[in-house]
Amino acid sequence: MLERWIHTFLSIPGPWAVGAVFFLAAAETALFIGFLLPGEVAVVLGGVLASREHVPLGGVIAAGVAGPILGDSIGYFLGRRYGENVSHKRLKKRWAKAQAWIKRRGAPAVFLGRFVAFLRTFVPPAAGVARMPYRRFLPWSAAAGVIWGTGSALLGYVAGSNFERVIHAMGRAGLLLFGVAVLAGIGTYVFFKLRRRRRS
Repeated sequence: MLERWIHTFLSIPGPWAVGAVFFLAAAETALFIGFLLPGEVAVVLGGVLASREHVPLGGVIAAGVAGPILGDSIGYFLGRRYGENVSHKRLKKRWAKAQAWIKRRGAPAVFLGRFVAFLRTFVPPAAGVARMPYRRFLPWSAAAGVIWGTGSALLGYVAGSNFERVIHAMGRAGLLLFGVAVLAGIGTYVFFKLRRRRRS
């Protein structure tokens, strides 16, 4: 099924492909389809199309960043409005894990959850149910969306014809992006810490 879907996606005309990247990346958390089709697959495939010069890489990156941020916000407000009724009964275990994740980690869970496949779909609505203030939710969601979307698109672009190996190793790819995100966060923290000391 996945191979057929990949073949179909790669045959989409350029402008429509960028739109598909945006829609699928957003729908993963907005429509809760992440447990059926991870949005990162669409973003990686968008990067593959860019490596074949079918679409502009900048367009894929923009779609891969904007889609998750919008989808997370929709998921958040659905959770805030409808509570636990936004989830299906069959998904109660994953829903419970997402809620526990939010309680343990707080706002950073929104950032960290973006890099874990099953959590990515449920963390935004769980944050809404937990009544996390949107002004706290959005910066973490946006930061994760920028790193995740850009990294996934570049991963597909660099992989090129070897994209199938990347698709089958998406869990590892997510961990890699997570590692990059952590290093970037540490680097930023150290940079501002040193900057403050120099000023004082």
